[in-house]
Amino acid sequence: INWKKPGLFAAGVAFGTAGIKILTSDDAKKLYTNCTAAVLRAKSCVMKTATSVQENAGDILAEAKQINEDRAAEAEAEVVDDYCEVAEETEEAAETAANAAGTADVADKKVGISIYKFDDNFMTLYRQELQRYLTEDLGFKAENVVIQDGKGDQAEQTNQINNFITQKYDVLILNLVQASSAPEITDMCKEAGIPVVYINREPDEAEEQRWVDEKINATYVGCDARQSGTYQGEEILETETKGDINGDGKVSYIMIQGDPENVDAQYRTEFSVKALTDGGMEVEELLMQRGDWDQAKGQQITQDALTQFGEQVEVVFCNNDAMALGALQAIQAAGRTINKDIYLVGVDALTDAVQNIVDGNFTGTVFNDHFSQAQEAAAQAVNFLKGEEVEPVN
Repeated sequence: INWKKPGLFAAGVAFGTAGIKILTSDDAKKLYTNCTAAVLRAKSCVMKTATSVQENAGDILAEAKQINEDRAAEAEAEVVDDYCEVAEETEEAAETAANAAGTADVADKKVGISIYKFDDNFMTLYRQELQRYLTEDLGFKAENVVIQDGKGDQAEQTNQINNFITQKYDVLILNLVQASSAPEITDMCKEAGIPVVYINREPDEAEEQRWVDEKINATYVGCDARQSGTYQGEEILETETKGDINGDGKVSYIMIQGDPENVDAQYRTEFSVKALTDGGMEVEELLMQRGDWDQAKGQQITQDALTQFGEQVEVVFCNNDAMALGALQAIQAAGRTINKDIYLVGVDALTDAVQNIVDGNFTGTVFNDHFSQAQEAAAQAVNFLKGEEVEPVN
């Protein structure tokens, strides 16, 4: 799957794309339901999302089943078919990877995985799917798939990687604490003859080009964060006031950034605001502060900003849903009302975020497809084990 391509988007969830807008609007629940109907016709990993929707959004799944039973209305059928097409793309990619693994002897191969920290909501979903897919679909032995917690400490994670190398693991899948550590980590793996798949946190372009120039067995699998940021800005543009709630001719916002050193955080920050200016809106940055992807920090930053700037704050941009959920707590505690006197957007489409959209407590989020990313990372690990050429960015 080419994660850099533009993706189908609407007020719902689709699969195989870098980002899908999920908006609060009169049609949000209907389109979200239509999406789930398409999901029901897909298999395995996609079905897990339908299950999550069933558990956390009440009657949506039942309505989706009904849509599949009587898809007579042409407009409705078109919506479902669009989502189904993208869902099937993910399914086909999963089957391709599974078939490829079937031709490779992977059962006795050892996969070392290090996640930047286990208590990150999105990366928890990602690593669970990665582990499931490697063992259940691709045939790796469970004891040969080892996942370790980097605990947000690059020195700790580097030590884990050294241990993987010493124990002669066959391939590594790494979600770095600091993407800037990629050159050092890559050289360690290169010297040991171990291929590496980087996930979620993209090394810079110079490092990725080095992999090509020096023929290093390294690759990155992830979504295009520029697209996610753009979708956030477009969500604000699609509101009634285009973000200018007080009518003063500009959108005054605060930006809660994940980690300024992280490329995804940089792109989400830059392109969310760029979408507003490209849409003809004047903007005013009241505050930009690092929240480390953390819900508690998102709450504190928003609380302090609302105390300092009061009703000047019209939009709260968050680089992920965890920080947005924290921001929501602060917004509600301050007596503000989402979509009435303030807008709030995040990224990831966590279950709680989607439920808040259905309930009218979030303006929007962007679906970050952990299923397909995890499966693509596993597929590229298998390709390395088979000795195949792997593109530096997937």
